Amino acid sequence: MSSHGAAPQRRAAVLGRPIAHSLSPLLHSAAYDALGLNWRYDAIDIGAQELAGFVAGLGPEWAGLSLTMPLKEIALALLDSRSEVVDLTGVANTIVLTSGIPVGHNTDVGGIIAALGEVGVAACSSAVVLGGGSTGRSALAAVAALGCRRVTVVSRSEPVAALEVASRLGLEVDVTGWQPGPLLGAELVISAVPAGAADGFASYAKDVRVLLDVVYDPWPTEFALSCEGTIVGGSRLLLHQAAAQVMLMTGQEAPLAAMAAALDARSSP
Repeated sequence: MSSHGAAPQRRAAVLGRPIAHSLSPLLHSAAYDALGLNWRYDAIDIGAQELAGFVAGLGPEWAGLSLTMPLKEIALALLDSRSEVVDLTGVANTIVLTSGIPVGHNTDVGGIIAALGEVGVAACSSAVVLGGGSTGRSALAAVAALGCRRVTVVSRSEPVAALEVASRLGLEVDVTGWQPGPLLGAELVISAVPAGAADGFASYAKDVRVLLDVVYDPWPTEFALSCEGTIVGGSRLLLHQAAAQVMLMTGQEAPLAAMAAALDARSSP
């Protein structure tokens, strides 16, 4: 057991609504324990209208915040500066507080790339992204980084922001309504929609070569189970984006093995 000494406790948290299901406290707490840090990480229920007041009221003990729905876009207005990936995607899932100054980051993009890398995906030529929201936009940046030039976005509404991101990334984009045709035989599919939303497409996912479903609770989804190719669960994305957050907030290399062990004890894959 590590000794924390007399150093004052630092704080971090994941914010969103709903938030009770989040495994982020498990991952970050495991990292702090492994690093011997006297840090505390909480899950706090915060809605879009409450975020600005919450951030403004944070004391000097706060090191950073993880953001989930519905805060990843709202947060942009609160940032003093932001990373290039945030500029590209218009999405921030992380706020690092340095001397109280909020700096925005997007660790979802790197998390998707790392999760796909675990199953040997280091490049792709085409992809299908389900959903044009904040996670879908991060998925577009991830596949662009993997060398993909052509993407089909399957969205329930006109994905205006996603199209703007694709344009900045130099991607050729086909947009379809909420219909499963593009899934047939797809090289790579990233489902960036909430639990259950893609389950109606299950019969079309059978021949998808690689499927990453960002959902981790409940897992597995009916949609993921239908794929006979390689399946990547949302918990792997969660792990890698959290590891990047730990590094950004603490300034130390994230103890990925300790974080993965904590996650594997609670969920699969």
